[in-house]
Amino acid sequence: MNAQAASTGHVARITAITSGKGGVGKTFVSANLAAAMARQGLRVLVLDADLGLANLDVVLNLYPKITLHDVFTGKHQLEEAIIPAPGGFSVLLAGSGMVEYSRLTPEVRDQLVDVIRQIRPKYDRILLDTGAGISDVVLYTVSLADEVLVVATPEPTSLTDAYATIKVIATTQGRRDLRLLVNQVSKVGEGRTIRGQLQQVVDRYVTPGLEAPVKLAFLGEIPSDPAVRQAVQRRQLLLDCFPGSPAAQGIVAAATRLAD
Repeated sequence: MNAQAASTGHVARITAITSGKGGVGKTFVSANLAAAMARQGLRVLVLDADLGLANLDVVLNLYPKITLHDVFTGKHQLEEAIIPAPGGFSVLLAGSGMVEYSRLTPEVRDQLVDVIRQIRPKYDRILLDTGAGISDVVLYTVSLADEVLVVATPEPTSLTDAYATIKVIATTQGRRDLRLLVNQVSKVGEGRTIRGQLQQVVDRYVTPGLEAPVKLAFLGEIPSDPAVRQAVQRRQLLLDCFPGSPAAQGIVAAATRLAD
């Protein structure tokens, strides 16, 4: 799909933002990264690719009348489902609680590909806010991206699941370069330390037997910050309500690296 899209001229770079487990702040990160990149002058769209348990609308305090589900079922055109979000970017929201999207059917596969084909020429960056874990729906969504960003926290369960996700993506999709963003760190430098620990485990248990080593690029760290909880409770972007907070500064730094 990427080669076909590239032949049409300008196309957005697609980043899948995923995680091994829920609750690590993946959707919060996706929305605020999009806002930070939009402030850099990029045309950004976030596609809520957590098709069964969508919550991007909650984070952004949006009440969509038309969702991806309506596009998939032919009730509305794709253009009608793309709406502006606070922060200067666009969103394509999924309907929540749709049991039919809990597994990957040929129809869902084809519809996802078609949606991305249509939106890709219109933006500079597309962020796919995927579901958590390694279900077939999540892995297929990740496979449509140019690059993968894994979000993790320092908690042992998060790191264990992040490793499992990295292993599956590397071995099933042939990816050798992934990015890591560590959320909720308690001290400066903890994220880079965690990246080093994960890289050691990947070097020992994943890379052997592959034709090339799997490399984790450190995108950045976001400190544990009470401003995050306040922003989430307000259903506002952190960059809008607490732009000078440590967590907001971490987001902006990560977005700058991602945009480069």
